[in-house]
Amino acid sequence: MEQRTIHVIGGGLAGTEAAWQIARTGVPVVLHEMRPVRTSPAHHTGELAELVCSNSFGAQSSDRASGLLHEELRRLDSIIICKADEHAVPAGGALAVDRGVFSRELTETLASHPLIELRREEVQQIPTESVVVLTTGPLTSPALSEALQRFTGMSYFSFFDAASPIVVGESINRDIAFMASRYDKGEAAYLNCPMNKEQYLHFWQELCAAQKAELKDFEQETAKFFEGCLPIEEMARRGEDTMRYGPLKPVGLSDPRTRNEDKEEDNSIQNPNRPYAVVQLRQEDKAGQLWNLVGFQTNLRWGEQKRVFRLIPGLENAEFVRMGVMHRNTFINSPELLYPTLQFKTRPALLAAGQLVGTEGYTAATAGGWLAGTNAARLVLGLEPVTLPATTMMGALFEFISSASPKHFQPMPPNFGILPPLPVRIKNKQERYGVYRDRALADLDRWCSGLKVSAA
Repeated sequence: MEQRTIHVIGGGLAGTEAAWQIARTGVPVVLHEMRPVRTSPAHHTGELAELVCSNSFGAQSSDRASGLLHEELRRLDSIIICKADEHAVPAGGALAVDRGVFSRELTETLASHPLIELRREEVQQIPTESVVVLTTGPLTSPALSEALQRFTGMSYFSFFDAASPIVVGESINRDIAFMASRYDKGEAAYLNCPMNKEQYLHFWQELCAAQKAELKDFEQETAKFFEGCLPIEEMARRGEDTMRYGPLKPVGLSDPRTRNEDKEEDNSIQNPNRPYAVVQLRQEDKAGQLWNLVGFQTNLRWGEQKRVFRLIPGLENAEFVRMGVMHRNTFINSPELLYPTLQFKTRPALLAAGQLVGTEGYTAATAGGWLAGTNAARLVLGLEPVTLPATTMMGALFEFISSASPKHFQPMPPNFGILPPLPVRIKNKQERYGVYRDRALADLDRWCSGLKVSAA
């Protein structure tokens, strides 16, 4: 029975998805999660699939890269996306969840499955006597990191990632902060804190001067930020207007206190009737009690976070329930080590998924868990591992991480640029993305209809 049992190491999004997909095939699985026995620099609970940065899975519309990946996973019966849909909170055009309820229910669902054994322990060595899926993520424990380095014969790559603070909704001044979505599209899903030029410049100066938390000596030597999750203070140091053209852009937002209904609407950033800058907060839970500062990943000292972020109009008396943190993320050189099936080339019974393999974002981690779990089960069942069509976002993503240049390999989020070109060039971007989507979903449906899920 032990040789038939699959071991999944790591209970994040990828590991949770992998374990679920394995159990669905009738194969027993042991899911190893070291929390709460051993904690990590970023996690706050011992629940499975804890979301450590944002509570957002990205844009929901299927003509956006992340939204297409959502839809592909729905059609593949992903447990993560199913629960995300079930516990979604208002977030404009994004899929965001009540992260506490989301993680608790996934933990209860997997722990109660008769074919899933949840072991709370730190795994320090890679098991050798069964099919194994590594989903330990960017915060793999030191002992297992060393074991993986010995196995691969190479060091990790790394970059630094950060999380945004969360504040209590009742502590936000609603006389200043207003509910709206950009361009008034869809349900008003964000709290917006408007700034005039004087307020913005004061905030920018204080942010640039604020004290950062110190990195450990070994971290200072390798400090490198991932551009998709840049700390807000690093963004501020790049220039006075960098934040205004990034997370604080006021385009498409009108402060109801100063809106002039008689004037023609002009959503350009230069419009004097618009706020000079806007800080947006996204709802964290269904009750609207907690709010996340969008784009405010940070490595400032906690006292400095409170001091500087309370300079934002509407957050003068903000009560922080979680401060921003920064941690080092590590990933393997997947182009040298992995097949697009997510199997290691030198040991096909060992698979890996999640941010560990160099995919970026929650949904991509989930997709990797689905593929690695599916292929692990197929190995035990005597079936050939599968890859998805290259025209799908999932197929293109795993083809990319297994075939990119090893010398310059960096984490890759889902994006339309990795998909094969269309037969006919389409200049209009929105139309082009819609055609990519239609092709991807049609090819996925055909692929699913021929997918064999049990041994002969």
